[in-house]
This record gives sequence, C-alpha cells and structure tokens, in this order.
Amino acid sequence: MGIMSNTVSIFQYEVQGRIPEKDQKLWVQQRLAENRFEPVDTTPDPESSGWVRFDEHANSDFSSLAAFNFEDYCIFTLRRDVRKVPAALVKNLVEKECGEWLRERPKLHKVPLSRKREIRENVHAALLARSLPEPSLYDVLWDLKAGVVTVANISAKVLDLVEDEFSATFDGLSLVPIHPIRRAERLLTQEQRRGLDRLNQAPARDVLQQIKKNRWLGWEFLQWLMYRSAEGSSEYRVAREGVAEKGDQFIAFVHDRFVLTEEHEEGTRKSSITGPQKDFSEARKAIQSGKNITEATIHLEKDMFKWKLSLKGDIFAFASFSCPPVKIERDATTDPSMERDAVFFERMALLETGIQLFESLLSSYLDDRMSGSWPKITKAMSEWLHT
Repeated sequence: MGIMSNTVSIFQYEVQGRIPEKDQKLWVQQRLAENRFEPVDTTPDPESSGWVRFDEHANSDFSSLAAFNFEDYCIFTLRRDVRKVPAALVKNLVEKECGEWLRERPKLHKVPLSRKREIRENVHAALLARSLPEPSLYDVLWDLKAGVVTVANISAKVLDLVEDEFSATFDGLSLVPIHPIRRAERLLTQEQRRGLDRLNQAPARDVLQQIKKNRWLGWEFLQWLMYRSAEGSSEYRVAREGVAEKGDQFIAFVHDRFVLTEEHEEGTRKSSITGPQKDFSEARKAIQSGKNITEATIHLEKDMFKWKLSLKGDIFAFASFSCPPVKIERDATTDPSMERDAVFFERMALLETGIQLFESLLSSYLDDRMSGSWPKITKAMSEWLHT
C-alpha cells in the first residue's frame, strides 16, 4: 500500500549530502525527469526501474512541479517492472528442441554444449518477448525542510533498491537509516547524548554496527512500555514541536500483540503472543526465560483520534502504521486540484502527528533511561516481571 493509504508500513532516512542551495525543486524535477521510468518493452533488458508520479503510476512525466511537489514535500514512486520466464517451461522447451535437433542428426547421440546453450538462449528470449512485466511500486516521500525521506515499505530488499536508486538519481546524496540509536540522538539534549554515547555498544559509527550492537534499546523500550501499560501509566505529553501542540496529553499503550525472540547457537527462536493481555503473564514468562520483545503493536490516542503501529524494535521500522482516515469535505464546485492538495496535506498531518506521538513516547522512555532514577525503575520492573 502507498503512502496515501490509511494503513502503510514505513521506514525513515536522513538525507546525507549537499543539495543545491538555489532552485532545489527545479533540481529535483530535473533529476526525476532524467531518471524517469521507461517501459520494459522498450528495452532489451528483462527489467526496468525508474520514477513515476505517485498518483499516476503509468505516468513518468515530471515536466510540471505539481507532478511531485507540495510545498516542502516531494513525493514520487519508484516503479520496477520485471519480466520473468518459468524455469520449468524453459527446461521443457529446451529438451524438446534438443530432441528435434538430434532426430535431424541420427549419427549424433548428444547435443554439443555450445549448441544446447544457444537453444536455451533462443527459447528464453522468445518466451521473454511474449511475457507480461510484473510491476512493483514503492512510494518515496521527501521532506526537504526536515531532510527526512520516508519509504512506504520495510522489506530489506526493497529498501536496498530504493537507497541505490535514490543515490543514483540525486548526485551527491545518500540515504542514512534512522535506526534506534540515531532516532534517540535526534530527540535528546546535548548532555543526554553524552549519556547515550556511554551506553552505545557499537565500536564505530557504521550503520550496520549501530543497529546490530544496539538492539538492546528497542528491546528495553518495549519492555518499559509493557511495564508502564500494566501499571496503568499510559498518559504522556507531546515532547517535541510538530503538528500536535507541545505539552498536549495523549495516551500510549501495548496490550494485544508481541513478538519475542531468543538467540541460540543453532539460530534464533521466535514466538508470538496475540490477543488482549490482562497482566502480560505469558510475555513476562517469556522474558524470564531469556527472550526479548523484538516487536509489539503500539496504540496511540489523542483527542478522539487513534493511531496504531507494529514497531520493529531492532531497526525502528513502523509496520502496519494505521492513522485516522482522511476526511475532506467536498461539493460539486470543488476544484479537483485543490481537493488533491487538501487530501495530501490532511494525510501528511495525520502521518506526522502519529510519528510525533511515537517520538514523544520514546522521549519519555529516554528521560527515564538517562535519569538517576533508572536503577529504581529497573528494580520495580524486575520485581513486576517475577511477580
């Protein structure tokens, strides 16, 4: 599902590199136009990748800024078409062709390797020309002001593809994942960051090391949230500037879905807990046995509006991020372009608010984690876990 859907899975990046100081949007427009999607049937390759409009996936015309730009936002879609030929079908047709070739040459008992390779290439090319391409679409939302890119997918393979295509399109720029430690750094004061540096277990700033060595942050955050939810402490305050007013009250809790993992020499064992949890007894027993909460569904509520997301604790990807539905009043006189803009900005406001509430919740955990009262909190959590 795309970024405009009420429910979408997302992963966020910081944009690294220098963007032209003048005419930024024109530069983005030029780069998109030069790297637009070309239909696979116009190329000899079995696949084709490029950019298309987010609201018209068959349209790769970026001659107008309105095709992708909404004030500080740029939004476009990476389209990848792949033509595939079933391996079993190729094998059967090659065997058939080889059999006919041998019948025409009764003195031979085996098809030479070079000839068999040629037959296979011809069969594959003929089938490829007749096969229909399978399109894949991945929305990319770029907040130029914040320097943040949101991708509407959390598959590692897809994210690698988007990262490569983004860097190839926008010269000098790259996407750096906002992993748990980095998201925490963005929320902390200078003094708190020094405290986080002491907790950082990665030996270098390498992104993969930062993610692998600091999985504890996501595990600990979700366990803290489960404890707070069990104790009835579900009220929080908006902690950073954004769509929601700073200082406003909201509710956050977990209660109906957890994924826990335990690592062994043979690999990783995973278990899931679903359904409303009264006292989290099943999850507590799993944690006592050495498992960690690696994923949980977080509920957020504010002013009668509700958000829900499944947080991947290891990388802070938001799976099945559900926002309140977009509601735009319209009538027969409403201009379609104005309605399109209104729907977009309403959707962005709801999406940004959900992220703002999540980061405020994370800030509350970090305030506890960086404070002198953390030993007392961990003692209370441990006693609750073993009750």
